[in-house]
Amino acid sequence: MAVFSEEIVGWLEEAERKADSKFREIDSIVDRNQWKVIEAFQKHQVSDFHFAGSTGYAYNDRGREVLDLVYADVFGAEAALVRPHFASGTHTIATALFGVLRPGDRLLYITGRPYDTLHKVIGKPSDGTGSLQDFGIHYDEVMLLEDGTVDWDAVKVKMKSETKVIGIQRSRGYEWRDSFSVEQIGEMVRRVKEINPNVIVFVDNCYGEFTELQEPTEVGADLVAGSLIKNPGGGIAETGGYIAGREHLVQLSAYRLTAPGIGGEVGAMLGTTRGIYQGLFLAPTLVGQAVKGSVLAAAVFERAGFQSRPKWNDHRSDLIQAISFSGSQQLIAFVQGIQRAAAVDGHVVPEPWDMPGYEHPVIMAAGTFIQGGSLELSADAPIRDPYIAYMQGGLTYSHVKFGLLTALQTMKDRELL
Repeated sequence: MAVFSEEIVGWLEEAERKADSKFREIDSIVDRNQWKVIEAFQKHQVSDFHFAGSTGYAYNDRGREVLDLVYADVFGAEAALVRPHFASGTHTIATALFGVLRPGDRLLYITGRPYDTLHKVIGKPSDGTGSLQDFGIHYDEVMLLEDGTVDWDAVKVKMKSETKVIGIQRSRGYEWRDSFSVEQIGEMVRRVKEINPNVIVFVDNCYGEFTELQEPTEVGADLVAGSLIKNPGGGIAETGGYIAGREHLVQLSAYRLTAPGIGGEVGAMLGTTRGIYQGLFLAPTLVGQAVKGSVLAAAVFERAGFQSRPKWNDHRSDLIQAISFSGSQQLIAFVQGIQRAAAVDGHVVPEPWDMPGYEHPVIMAAGTFIQGGSLELSADAPIRDPYIAYMQGGLTYSHVKFGLLTALQTMKDRELL
């Protein structure tokens, strides 16, 4: 049985007491989202025969077809494309963007530079990689103001007549800023549509699903995308992603995933269907567990003298808890402590490495049942100044508690606390 110092245990117990009202607020969101998912299952009469696998072309796979309908209802969208064939969130986002953009079109991100793994998707003109810019799609971005809000003066300048898609990243990524709430995204949609009512608003929804009562498609976003090994997979889905939104845009995305004229009509599920359904059913509750864990992390690390964002009692629109450290050794000790608390690979000691798709060495705690499954307790950080670790997930609140105690004890044992 792990032994933790009385001081650290005291900090955690104090943090739990302080956050009790926030936990009740999260429980209310869980209930509403859980009921919404169940009602979507009931509406489409989900039965055990829908869980059967399919092979080959998988024409008329009714389980796959109903899964799309259920996701569309849950996200308040006209249509959805839910597939194990998406290799990652980045792949899913890239599929959506390539699906709706054409040579000569413009993509404008209004929430700053997107997450590191999208940089190579955007690429550079004539880079020879098949990136967006290699295909003649123009890209620009508007950096956020110092207070983390959208620079609307710059947006008005940079929105050209050729601007086809406005990109919004809901989560903070590797930035010391707040995530955008669904309400804020709705306001972004309203303002860009005032400038150009025909522009497509795309939202990278990763880490945000079920943290609030609505999704971006319910406040006007035309297209959203996310990963099944994050929130909506409920810790059960083994791989995959989803795209949801306006029907013709989802169809264009499906043509990019498979081929024009084929779209979402084919694609063997190969035994993944049950896990994707069950993961969606579990997702609201497990997201709630993870959000509670993030609240606790903020409260206990604030008690220990560290800066966190969001603070324990702030509004939350994603899973991620950012914690600021004074140097690389503190950051590394924290991430290694999270790994030590894992049920899977708890004996492994993560070290910074040059991870594909990232621009700086990255350290990752990822003791997960699903490789890269960030609804499970995990933490990662680029080794760069400022030294900020990004913790997310936790299938059970109890596991997050254990992880926080272990991380704090690791730092204390190394005289870094």
